Amino acid sequence: MRRESLGSETLRALSYDGRRLLESEERIVRELPLEVHLNGRRVITIACAGMHVEELAVGFLVSEGVLRNRADLSSLEVSEDGREVRVRTAEAEGRPEPSVTPERTVASSGAGSMGLAPRAEPVGAVPAGVRISPGQIQDLMRRFLDLASLHDETGGTHAAALVRDGDILAVRQDIGRHNAIDMLGGYALLNGLDCRGAMILRTGRVSSEIVHKVRLLGVSLVASLSVPTTLAVQMAREAGITLVGSVRSGRMKIYSHEGRLTI
Repeated sequence: MRRESLGSETLRALSYDGRRLLESEERIVRELPLEVHLNGRRVITIACAGMHVEELAVGFLVSEGVLRNRADLSSLEVSEDGREVRVRTAEAEGRPEPSVTPERTVASSGAGSMGLAPRAEPVGAVPAGVRISPGQIQDLMRRFLDLASLHDETGGTHAAALVRDGDILAVRQDIGRHNAIDMLGGYALLNGLDCRGAMILRTGRVSSEIVHKVRLLGVSLVASLSVPTTLAVQMAREAGITLVGSVRSGRMKIYSHEGRLTI
């Protein structure tokens, strides 16, 4: 069984074919709460599909500025049922664990920063990074969608992929569009990968929160099947990120830093 199959269950449903109701069995994407504990304190509960939970927790903490590289992570534990991830940072070693306080819950659609860690300095523009042709982007998108099997199976997920030098390194799928990006951030940190100069492909709308997370990773280009918001375009222009949308049927739209595309 493929790992993505863990993100769905078979449930009974009634299908209407235009004339009558027929009983059927449908693959439905899972939704469950994931508790993230940081240095002994439960800080957030994230609604997710329950896959790659260690990457999701780590990636969320990367986007909050708590983790910057592998050396910041002292320990990582996942509960047996996969619904709790406990993270301990290197700077917290030797300190008594604080008491648990009420945590925040994030719905599957995602949310903005919680401010768990102050920014030591402003995040600068991403490096020049990738050079790529529109045809290569189209080819990568086709390959990415072929690998995003859970969406085909359930119709209920967002998907994202991390790409470097033409290779798709990881594909992540979840009910939350922000979750899929955080999983890629967690994957990169846990595997010691530098995202500067990398690309991210995604299926859904590109919001300002997505651009914020991508900027923290140092990713140079984001390409999506869907479209960006006005604030996402503004942030991408300021951050030096190439933002490409509506990648389908041999066409695309470039909203920022088109110089990375070779025509």
